[in-house]
Parts: sequence; C-alpha cells; structure tokens
Amino acid sequence: MEGCHHLHNETNIKKLCISIVPMFQDLSQQEMEEIARTSKHQQYQKGELLIQAGEPTEHLYIIHTGRVKMYRLSDSGKEQLIRILEPGDFLGELSLFSQHESDSYAETMINSDVCSIHRKSMTDILLNYPSISLKLLGQLSSRLEKTENLVGRLSLQDVEKRTASYLVEMAEKFDGLEILTLPMSKKDLASYLGTTQETISRRLSSFQDRGWIEQTGQRNIKIRNLDALRKSAES
Repeated sequence: MEGCHHLHNETNIKKLCISIVPMFQDLSQQEMEEIARTSKHQQYQKGELLIQAGEPTEHLYIIHTGRVKMYRLSDSGKEQLIRILEPGDFLGELSLFSQHESDSYAETMINSDVCSIHRKSMTDILLNYPSISLKLLGQLSSRLEKTENLVGRLSLQDVEKRTASYLVEMAEKFDGLEILTLPMSKKDLASYLGTTQETISRRLSSFQDRGWIEQTGQRNIKIRNLDALRKSAES
C-alpha cells in the first residue's frame, strides 16, 4: 500500500512538472499523465551539471523548481552565459532533432528539481500530438530570435546600451512589478552581456546617479525612468 502511495505521489509531482511547460498546458489530464509516465523526476544540488559540453544529449530537461544556467567556455576558460532557465523552462530540445554533442554546459545555480524525458519518448510524443510540435517550433523560433538579438548586442552595442537593453527587457517581461529581482548575480550578468563585473557595477551606479534606477538590494532594482533606459538602449 505504501509503495502505491509513493508511486501516486511521484506521478503527481511529474504531472505538476509537465503542466507548467506552456507547450503541454492544453493537454487533458489523461494525456498529461501519459507524458508524465515517460518522464523521470530528479533532485539536483547547487553546482551539478545536467548537460556537459562534448557529451551527447539524450533528454529533454524541464525545470520544475530552482534555476539553471547555460553557458559555454572559451579556450582560455572564460565563461559566456547563454541564458538562465527557471521553472517551466526546458533545455536539451536539439537532441530531439539530431544526435549531437552539446557545445554548452547546463548547471544548477541553486538546488533544483528537474524532470527529464528521453529523446525516443519525446519523439513519440511529438508524433502523437502535432499541437505540441507546433508549440515547440514556436518556442525554438522565439529562442533563436533572442539569441540573434544577444549576438547583435554583443557585436554592435557598447556596454551601456547592452545594460540598458537588458533592464528594459526585464521591465517589459515583469510588467507591473515595482521592483525587479535580477535572476542572476552581477558576475553572471557580466558574463551574459560580454563584459566584467566591475563594468556592470559602474554602469548600474551611473544609471542610478542619473535617476533612471534605484538599486535597493544585491539583485533588486527599482526602475524609475524606463523611457530614459529605452532611449539609451536605442541610441
């Protein structure tokens, strides 16, 4: 009896994990359970790797709780942050289309719960539910656009514009929030924007001196003049 109860709880946890992903949200409870049965739920400690560069990726990973960062390492060992993943986000989707070695690392930033679905099972799901395939393509298109925007920022914008662009993006993403909480440390933000932690700190202090923002904590920022940040990002 106890074993059945444990199995039921585990299935519910996996269903909760699946249900927070936008591309699965229109499924019926029965369909959700079917997909949950193909998944595995696992806890990771801070600093553990889900994906390692140079190794094949065999799973789609869904962040249930916690936070994960994706990054690449240069030949000199410098870290280039690609993106931060939070609950409801997923990674490893390229494994669905081809067997290849990853060129990126995926590492937990805090203790995290993650669901994984093997490539073969996920391929069957996409074949059985065309609507999920279309939503997945939409998500991949959105990610490609964000990646292209980031490449454009790094190659064409100076650090002030990059920092302003990022703050505008965050303000628009969390529209209505009085205070933004950055999803990463200033060190990781510097890596993401292709600069140094000291430079990011100077830029944020400069924005504060101009009355555009107010730094209210280590990662908390109150946006005081969004229009000024937009003009800086677009100038």
